[in-house]
Amino acid sequence: MVGSLLRPSAIKSARAAHGEQRLDDAGLREVEDREIRAIVRKQEEIGLQGVTDGEFRRSWWHFDFYRALDGCELREAEHGIQFHGIQTKAQTIAVTGKIDFPSDHPMLAHFAFLKSIARATPKMTIPSPSVLHFRQGYNAIKHVYPDIDAYFDDLAHAYQKAIRAFYNAGCRYLQLDDTVWAYLCSEEQRAGARDRGDDVSRLQERYARTINKALEARPADMTMTMHVCRGNFRSTWISSGGYEPVAETLLQTLNLDGYFLEYDTDRAGGFEPLRFLPKGPKIVVLGLVTSKDGTLEKKDDIKRRIDEAARFAPLEQFALSPQCGFASTEEGNVLTEEAQWAKLREIVEVAHDVWS
Repeated sequence: MVGSLLRPSAIKSARAAHGEQRLDDAGLREVEDREIRAIVRKQEEIGLQGVTDGEFRRSWWHFDFYRALDGCELREAEHGIQFHGIQTKAQTIAVTGKIDFPSDHPMLAHFAFLKSIARATPKMTIPSPSVLHFRQGYNAIKHVYPDIDAYFDDLAHAYQKAIRAFYNAGCRYLQLDDTVWAYLCSEEQRAGARDRGDDVSRLQERYARTINKALEARPADMTMTMHVCRGNFRSTWISSGGYEPVAETLLQTLNLDGYFLEYDTDRAGGFEPLRFLPKGPKIVVLGLVTSKDGTLEKKDDIKRRIDEAARFAPLEQFALSPQCGFASTEEGNVLTEEAQWAKLREIVEVAHDVWS
């Protein structure tokens, strides 16, 4: 599973009451704890070997992590992030000082709770360092970091601290969620980056160097993967374009154990870029099951597409997942919880058929 799950009504009601100051922090945490216990058990019951907390304590998949970093601040924005036909709520992250990872980052406690209740491997998801940069760009951070290299150095060191802190909390499976590698496959998104003051021709190299520098802190027994997405909000998307422009750097240069790549629509292009996957232990998790609507895919269609992917890399280096989370923000995608669980059950069943 990628990470997020649809928020049940109890979570939505509790968060609304908390926002209106009708429920205190302890009351909200009690509801979150109860609902996270329930969805962890459900993940384990359907056969998932790695489980998450559904990101139930978050409003955003990324902003909640960034806002707790030193030197970052959540602010109201002039407008939301533009998706296909819809905008998010108008918030953004501003860089206000030297970026660092604090020892009391709240998501360390979130993971500790997950670990305390999970029988399967507890998996933590956090946004990738490249995401913090891409949406702001040099123009928005140069007042704090006139030297862009200093910015990326501090970002890498902050993530080194984060990796070590999650490891010390017991995390052995940490996933970086990253929209940027897919956005670099879209000329529209690349043009936006140029408008924000960045040299687009250098971004792949800068992001790869920053991520690999962060990964130097990873102990040998910690698995780290990356989920690459083209946007996921209320079942809509931001960018289109196959992985060809970034595949070689993404699959061969980044020192990761695996990649969750969305492949649920033709907006992700064909499987040809998978030829860059080096033979060995690296895994590509094929996101062939959409999280954007409730229509259940046919098992034979999924298996046929796995066979197509296996023309470009060994079958044993593939796995299967949804194309994205089911609720990258608290609003969630437009499908029912029943449909969500049906898709996850089907993924487990197909995986057993193909790789048993």
